[in-house]
Amino acid sequence: MATDPTVRSAPESLLVVAAHPDDIEFCVSGTVMQWIERGTRVTYCIVTDGGAGGYDPLLPRQAMADLRRAEQVHSAKLSGVADVRFLGYPDGFVEPGVELRRDLCRVVREVRPQRMVVPSPEINWARAADLHPDHRAVGDACLRAVYPEARNPFAHPSLLKEEGLEPWTVHELWLMTGPTPNQYVDVTRVFDRKVEALRIHTSQTAHFDDLAGLLRTWLAEHAAAAGLPPGRMAEAFQIVRID
Repeated sequence: MATDPTVRSAPESLLVVAAHPDDIEFCVSGTVMQWIERGTRVTYCIVTDGGAGGYDPLLPRQAMADLRRAEQVHSAKLSGVADVRFLGYPDGFVEPGVELRRDLCRVVREVRPQRMVVPSPEINWARAADLHPDHRAVGDACLRAVYPEARNPFAHPSLLKEEGLEPWTVHELWLMTGPTPNQYVDVTRVFDRKVEALRIHTSQTAHFDDLAGLLRTWLAEHAAAAGLPPGRMAEAFQIVRID
């Protein structure tokens, strides 16, 4: 298994799509931070409003959605990402329909990324947190949006005719939370920053007694699967080439 982040050169531009605020910080922010250090221009796209999250039953759902949006913007800024886009779909009800695929195509054509990081549409039975249907629906929609729709001038024709968004081809996808990773990135050096970025999502993480320990255990499992020595931590991906 490839483990060194230099095995794959940092892309000039990157689009990371996630279902909920905090998904990126949990799963891939360490890798993104290291690419940013090497010059990558990064955009985050969050599909849902996050309104079904949190642990306070007295907090109105719209207030939760507003809070989670603010947390995501703040957390992204700490990681070095200023461009954060929200599609505003209802949390817990995502389907890979035409509207979502069109909205994702729009972002792809606007950002024109060399590489995308997206959720895997496959079930990872090893981790309950990866079973969330929003994650898989967003992954499915992303795959359809990338191939063939974003590159096809006749798909979602209003994007070209009315918005002037030319087709764009993404050649490489990095799938997160999938069952069959084939690339591991050592994030030990930026682990503390990753934890700090995740802690900004207070509405989702304040109840954890040992958030850093939870992350350390999870990332150490990835590192062990990658053959890294004890004490290292890694994020896991499945790289898919689309030519």
